[in-house]
Amino acid sequence: MSTEIAHLRRRLVEFLIQCNTQLELPPIVKYSALSLFFDRFRPCVVRFLQKKKKAEHWLLQPLTESNLQLFVLISIWISCKMHCSRGLSVQSLKSLGDKMITEQLFTVRDFMEAKQVLKFEIGTLNIAYTLLDDLFLQFTEVAKVGELLNFEACMDMMDLLYEKEETSVLYHSSTSLAASILVSSYIVTMPKQQWEFPILPWGKHSAFSTKSILYLLLSM
Repeated sequence: MSTEIAHLRRRLVEFLIQCNTQLELPPIVKYSALSLFFDRFRPCVVRFLQKKKKAEHWLLQPLTESNLQLFVLISIWISCKMHCSRGLSVQSLKSLGDKMITEQLFTVRDFMEAKQVLKFEIGTLNIAYTLLDDLFLQFTEVAKVGELLNFEACMDMMDLLYEKEETSVLYHSSTSLAASILVSSYIVTMPKQQWEFPILPWGKHSAFSTKSILYLLLSM
């Protein structure tokens, strides 16, 4: 991956996290939006550009950073609609866009059209965040050391991993990724003398990916 694309990915991840914070939305919304945008929408766009086909919509050609930020906001809107009792209105989304997107001003109609372009539905039962939350609860129930592990550290690690394109291979198995993040967070944050990781059924999912995650984090 080129340095330019790597920097763009990092900026988009930071943009999504900042918007989620501004809106004071729960973590499940953030990670659903990350999964929708980076795991589903963006790969489709990349394949589309590689085939050098003419775009069907002006928001896709030229595909500027501002346009991608617009699609990030739509990903948040869709995720919020799924997980919040009160979804975001298009007007409130536009107000946030006016504040956060500095290079271009989008209209309400642009937001509505972007919603039509982003036609990919996303389920949340198998996204890494949901599985990580379940594994964390299991961990705290079966092991005393589980009480010492900070779930915020797990989420911080997941945020960092989304910034690295190389980790996309890890997202092919949400169970493996969630288990690996939990184990990696345990290794990074827990004092070495307390390394007594319990034998758990999902531990076998994490061995290879844990090594990959720790290597990538050290290379950042």
